[in-house]
Amino acid sequence: MLLALLVSGLVIALVVIGFFVFGLRRRLIQRSGGTFDCALRWGVAEAPDLSGKGWVYGIARYGGDRVEWFRVFSYSHRPRRLLERSSIEVLARRAPEGEEELALLSDAVVLGCLHEGTRLELAMSEDALTGFLAWLEAAPPGQRVNVA
Repeated sequence: MLLALLVSGLVIALVVIGFFVFGLRRRLIQRSGGTFDCALRWGVAEAPDLSGKGWVYGIARYGGDRVEWFRVFSYSHRPRRLLERSSIEVLARRAPEGEEELALLSDAVVLGCLHEGTRLELAMSEDALTGFLAWLEAAPPGQRVNVA
């Protein structure tokens, strides 16, 4: 009985510590500013997939001439994807359709992009989209701007 209580207490303590570290990681990512919630679907086909599969929730952070994208449900302190401003080409903008409406946040807008030959989709709020497109257009002189 004592062993069962000890094991149960240890499991609960580990879960609490895990949630604390999880929240601390998010705070550290957001501390430097320039972050926004952004779901990502990497390597999509040309025809829109409305099944809602493949979306991964994340936090994006502006960092100079790139956007660093971190998975929300991860303990890693490194970004999962780096999107270079000069390599991003915006292809289309659309509202979530079908099962995507359930898979994404309620106010999300889906932005179809091409990054170094890979098709991807970003889902973010309208406000975050405005900031993202402004960031793309604010490229230094001489860089090409690919905003649809």
